[in-house]
Amino acid sequence: MSEARQGVNFTNPVYNSNFPDPGALRVGETWYAYGTNGPAGNVPVLTSPDLVTWTPAGDALPQVGKWATPGNTWAPEVIEGPGGTYLLYYTARSTATDRQCIGVATADQPGGPYVDGSDAPLVCQAGEGGSIDASPFTDDNGDRWLYWKNDGNAIGEPTYLYGARLTEDGRRLSGEPKRLLVNDAGWEAHVIEAPQMVRHDGKLYLFYSANAFDKEEYALGYATCEGPLGPCVKAAENPILHTSPAAAGPGHGFLVTTPAGESWLLYHAWPPSAVGSVEPGRLLWLDRVDWVDGRPVVKGPTAEEQKAPA
Repeated sequence: MSEARQGVNFTNPVYNSNFPDPGALRVGETWYAYGTNGPAGNVPVLTSPDLVTWTPAGDALPQVGKWATPGNTWAPEVIEGPGGTYLLYYTARSTATDRQCIGVATADQPGGPYVDGSDAPLVCQAGEGGSIDASPFTDDNGDRWLYWKNDGNAIGEPTYLYGARLTEDGRRLSGEPKRLLVNDAGWEAHVIEAPQMVRHDGKLYLFYSANAFDKEEYALGYATCEGPLGPCVKAAENPILHTSPAAAGPGHGFLVTTPAGESWLLYHAWPPSAVGSVEPGRLLWLDRVDWVDGRPVVKGPTAEEQKAPA
C-alpha cells in the first residue's frame, strides 16, 4: 500500500447503485469493473484507483455482435489478449436461437470500446437452455481457458459449470467443453452459475454462485480442482458467503489480487429491504478473503468500517 493509502478505511457498499455481476481487471494503476447491462449501456464500466472509490466510465460495448439482439447483455469479464489487446467475454440474446449465448469482443483499451465482428456466438448451447456467465482464465503457464454455465434453469433442466481450452488468441474454443460441476447440493436449489477459476499458492479454486439470483437464498461457494478441467470437488463448508442482516443474496463474486498480494472479493448484493428490486437493485460490495489452511474464508458481508485494500 502506498503512503497515501495508509490508514484509509471504507464501508460497504463501495458503489451504491445497481451494478450486477461484476468482473474486474487491473491495468496500470487503475481497476476496471464491468457489469450487466443497465441504463449506462450494454456493458457499464466503473474505474477505481483502490477498489473502494468507483467512478462510472461509460459503455465498454456500444454494439453487441451481429449475432445478438441488444438488451440482455450479462456478466461481462475482460482479460488481456495478445499484442496489447483486451478480450471481453459477454452474454447476449442470440437472434437465431432466442437463447442467451456467449460472445467475445476485442479492444485496444481496457475500457473499450469493444467490437465483436463475429457472425456467430463463441458458445451457444441452445439445446441446454443457452450459455451464460463466461469467465476467462489465463493460467500461470499462459494457457487460456473459458468457464461458463448452461442456462438449464431457463428450460427446467439441470445447470452445469463447463470449462474448455481457448486458442492462444482467446477468440475460439480449441477443445471439447467438459462438465465440471452440477447443481446437486441442497443450498444450490435449481441453479449453479457465475464460475471463476483462480490459482492460489499453486492450487486451483473454482468459485461459483447458486440459488435464485433475486432471492435472499442466493449465495457463493467454491470447489477445488485438480486441473483446469477438473476433476473438481465442492467444499464441505459451502456456502462461504450468504445473506446477512446488512446484505441479501450476495453473490456473483469476482476474486482479485492486489499489488500487495491480498485477496479481495467484489460481489453484488441486494439491500435487505429491496430484494429483487430494479432500484436500487444489486449494489457493489467488497470484502477481504483470507486463506486458512488452503481454504478461502470471506470476511463478509461486512457493513462495519474496515481497512482498505493494500
